[in-house]
Amino acid sequence: MKKIKITQVKSAIDRPERQKLTLKALGLNKMNASKEVEATPQVLGMIQKVNHLLKVEAIS
Repeated sequence: MKKIKITQVKSAIDRPERQKLTLKALGLNKMNASKEVEATPQVLGMIQKVNHLLKVEAIS
């Protein structure tokens, strides 16, 4: 599977609880925290829901 690197660039403060839980499910809990994840349809859907808080980079 293809891997992607996600980095949280905006705070989850004053965001709906659902978005906070999505960030937690992605493994991000602090500003500028990064995580390498597999690009599965489930993960891509979660990224799409909180893409305004993230920076996404493709990893070969």
